[in-house]
Amino acid sequence: MNPQPHWPGALPLVAILRGIRPEEAAAHARAVFDAGFDCIEVPTNSPDWPASLRHIRALAPPGALLGAGTVLDASHLDALQAAGGQLAVSPHVDTALITDTVRRGLMAVPGAMTASEVFAAWRTGARAVKLFPAATLGPGHVRALCAVLPPELPLLAVGGVTVDNLADYLRAGCLGAGLGGELYRPGQSPADTAQRAAAFVAAYRTASAAPKAQA
Repeated sequence: MNPQPHWPGALPLVAILRGIRPEEAAAHARAVFDAGFDCIEVPTNSPDWPASLRHIRALAPPGALLGAGTVLDASHLDALQAAGGQLAVSPHVDTALITDTVRRGLMAVPGAMTASEVFAAWRTGARAVKLFPAATLGPGHVRALCAVLPPELPLLAVGGVTVDNLADYLRAGCLGAGLGGELYRPGQSPADTAQRAAAFVAAYRTASAAPKAQA
C-alpha cells in the first residue's frame, strides 16, 4: 500500500487571517471554527498578532491547530510559543529556521516553488509544504511536482486559491490549501467570514467526495 499524506487536523484547510486585529479576532475565529475549520494562521505582519492568537486560543475547540504565518526568524518562534501556537508557516525555505522550529516541537510548514526547495524542506523536518504562490504556479505545476515527490508529503496550495479552483489543486495532488484574501480581508464582517468559510468547506467536501476516475 502506498503511503498517504498526513495532516494533523480533521480538515486540511488553513484559515489565514492576515491583517486581523486583536479586538476582532475572536468573532472571526468563531465564524471559521463554526464552519468546520480546525486550523487558523495569523500572519506576523498583522497588528499585534500574538494577542490575536491568544484570543483565538481561548475559544478554540479541542484539537485545533493554531499558528503564525510569515514566520521569518527565531523571535517569531518565541512569540508563537508564548501565545500557545503550534504551527509555524513561512513564505520560503530556510533550513536553519525549519531546524529550529522542529527542535522546539513546533510544526514547520515552509513555502516552496521548486522540487529542490520542497525536498530541502522535507528532509530538514517540515511536516508539510505550502506551494506558494499557487496562482502563479497553477495546478499543472502541482501535478508535475507530485510525480517526483514523496507521496506521504502533504502539499498545501496557498496564494490565489478560490472556492472555484480549490478542486483543481486537490485533483492535481495537493492535500489541502491555505486560504487568505478569498476567505478573510481586513474590515469585513464576521458574517461575511462565516459565509466564505462555509463555502470553502463545502467546496472541499464536494471535491474530496468526487470519484477517483473524475479527478
